[in-house]
Amino acid sequence: MYAFNYHRPKSLADAAKLLGDASDGKFIAGGQTLLPTLKNRLASPSDLVDLTGIAELSGISVAGSTVSIGAITKHGAVATSAEVKKAIPALSTLAGLIGDPAVRNMGTVGGSVANNDPAADYPSAVLGLNATVHTTKRKIAADSFFTGLFETALADGEIITKIEFPVPKRAGYEKFRNPASRYAMVGVFVAETADGVRVAVTGAGPCVFRHKEMEAALSKSFSVDALKGIKTDPAKMNNDIHGSGEYRAHLVGVVAKRAVQNALG
Repeated sequence: MYAFNYHRPKSLADAAKLLGDASDGKFIAGGQTLLPTLKNRLASPSDLVDLTGIAELSGISVAGSTVSIGAITKHGAVATSAEVKKAIPALSTLAGLIGDPAVRNMGTVGGSVANNDPAADYPSAVLGLNATVHTTKRKIAADSFFTGLFETALADGEIITKIEFPVPKRAGYEKFRNPASRYAMVGVFVAETADGVRVAVTGAGPCVFRHKEMEAALSKSFSVDALKGIKTDPAKMNNDIHGSGEYRAHLVGVVAKRAVQNALG
């Protein structure tokens, strides 16, 4: 690990100023991706600005038909929240499937979404539930947020403050885990929302994406049988040491059916 300056501000304004004053600064929250990167000397920021001391970024609240989760809220808190379990059980289930207890008690919702790892779980919930990402500068709709491999619509210095998840009529999440890392080789979040059925797939491709063919089929009949015969293009899937594009394309169909079954209870 290379030397860096460490800062732990108490306000968003201070955090933004510290990053702006740094020659090559980085924000850090749970550090589940950044810390291993630093330890392996794959990055050498001049400054680390720790967001975990900013109280307004933490917490879970439910108001009407919206679940609001602060950016530095831990995965474990989402998994065990009685409010989340009641309003959006699938979101609680998803959080409980992330990594192991050590990861769930360090990793943060905002960090996962901002990092946009292609095998991360939360991007599928954000996209599947048509959530709104709130930042220090604006509100970003889910469909506009994830732009590519480890890429999002966030601008330099922009901080996620909270994510608002609309409560769906019903939703389900399922994933096929890599047995070593527990990352999703394929994860599917299915939700019947006020604006229709949404199906978000993570792990399978370079970036989380909506499966429009499945959405159309489930809009006609929200059932496992509705997904029979629907194919996923292997050419658009990741092809690596963990699984071929053909294998992942097959898994999308299998996991999607399980997600629908979970939504149906």
